Amino acid sequence: CLQKDLVPRLPQETRLFTMASEETKPKKQRDEECIINGLPGELIERIFLKLPVSTLLRCTGVCEQWHKLIRDPQFVTSHLQDAPQCAVLFFPQESVSGEPHPADAILIDEAWSPSTYAVPVIGPDDFLCGSCNGLLVLYTKSSTLKVANFATGECLHLEKPVKNLRGDHFLFYNFGFHPLSKEYKITHFLGDPVVGSTRSHNNSRFSVIQVYTLGGEKWRDIKTPEALSLNCVKNSGAVNIDGTMCWLIEDMVANWQHAVMTFDLSGESFARIQLPATVHEDCAGGGPRRYWIREIDRKICIATAQACPSLPRRLVGMLQIWELENKTEQRWSLKYNIQYSPDYIPGPNLVHRNKIILQRRDGNLYSYELLGENFNTKLCKMANLLDFFPHKPDNMQSYICVKSLVRLDVYKKTAIARRPKQREGWELKKWEAWEHQLSDYEKLWTRLHEEEHEGIALAEHSSISFNGLLPRILDDAIRQDIGMKINKICPSLPDQQPRPIRRLNWVAQKQDLQNLNARMKKYNTIMKATDEVTSSIISMMGGAIEDQRASSSNAGISSHNLSEADDDVKTLIPESLP
Repeated sequence: CLQKDLVPRLPQETRLFTMASEETKPKKQRDEECIINGLPGELIERIFLKLPVSTLLRCTGVCEQWHKLIRDPQFVTSHLQDAPQCAVLFFPQESVSGEPHPADAILIDEAWSPSTYAVPVIGPDDFLCGSCNGLLVLYTKSSTLKVANFATGECLHLEKPVKNLRGDHFLFYNFGFHPLSKEYKITHFLGDPVVGSTRSHNNSRFSVIQVYTLGGEKWRDIKTPEALSLNCVKNSGAVNIDGTMCWLIEDMVANWQHAVMTFDLSGESFARIQLPATVHEDCAGGGPRRYWIREIDRKICIATAQACPSLPRRLVGMLQIWELENKTEQRWSLKYNIQYSPDYIPGPNLVHRNKIILQRRDGNLYSYELLGENFNTKLCKMANLLDFFPHKPDNMQSYICVKSLVRLDVYKKTAIARRPKQREGWELKKWEAWEHQLSDYEKLWTRLHEEEHEGIALAEHSSISFNGLLPRILDDAIRQDIGMKINKICPSLPDQQPRPIRRLNWVAQKQDLQNLNARMKKYNTIMKATDEVTSSIISMMGGAIEDQRASSSNAGISSHNLSEADDDVKTLIPESLP
């Protein structure tokens, strides 16, 4: 508190009395007398609204007044409105050359810098289904879904609508928030049941959307206007914009053979939006045209491009992005006409802060500024965000997220809230080898730091010993030459940074391993050079003393002193650096 900061400026007697009186006061009284708490509540709230979530979480432990303010639902809503956006790049768990690689997420901040640490709430086998107001919905291979606030670390496990559902997929789940009803809802496209089977469901069509309202007691079934394509959902995605879920459906009569289906999360009603009537001019060498539904600047957008004939997931030709200008009139406009199509596009959000995120076949993720006139857009000012190897390029998802204080504890008493009954995450046997490998890397770092300390200490000891013998070298030129070499003994190594306590994400892990290899190589090079200099000094000193002994005309004290010097040099040989 500011009051405590003023205490050291008082005279000593007054300072001692003030400190003693402060200690005898009850904690509640000291908090109330804190100067910042004497400010108007509105001003304190305005200050707190500018602080990041991580700082506010620490502030909740300062005093009861701050805890009450920061946990107030109205403050949480106000802080959420001004929270800076970040892009979350999610890579699901996949097997590469027979080795499992865990799911992971990279946060891209406002300055387009990738994060370093892993997101703790994301387990190695989780799949990301949706993001809204700082909350993530994660599909697990167990019988539960996981709702998590990735900034606070709070998690809530919910029972899936159907247990042990064959053919279920994380892309069939979605998550959204309606600004009027203030309700969070999870949706699930339930495949139509297979005739004659009680557990199997059709993986190509669905006629029911299962809906769960966060805090409710059960999942509810909402019938769709007609049987719809699950393949469209898998291939094109789904988005939630201002409380409305949108996805593509088949419409063979339309020019694009697709339409947009919307589902209002508040009224739980359906509506259809027709796509533009424009006829595409496809290139002769291209394959079939693909469509994706995406969100850009809180508007429904359709991205379309031709696929490569031999590699249907890779794109060729131009990438067009159409924007729904008016929902009532169903009026579309061409927002971007990108001349050179990327190899792959992520989703459901591919544009962040006026830059587009695209994936190339070289295993790198790039950001481009979108510049152009008359809708002919050029990709300018390319920046390489990260190397996503060994993850596959067409598996990445990108979401626009915020860090928020939205709480989940108010929903934990619901009837479908569950605790995971089985081992999951990093506790599973399949991740033991991965964890052991990370442990081995930490042991290598520890051993390297120990060797660096030992090497520096030994070099400094040798330098001191050589300087102690230097006055016994009578030849000025040789003594000066040896002195210059002694100055080169102490190795110059990079400062040792403290090792991170938190788990690194896989991009930072790769960089950390590269840093380890580079530092080990540099250490070995420096120690080798130091050893060579030390050996040269020992040789020069031994030769100089032998020359002095041979040229000495006095066989008495001088010869005795030279013998001592020679013995001292020899004692340094076993102490020299390896």
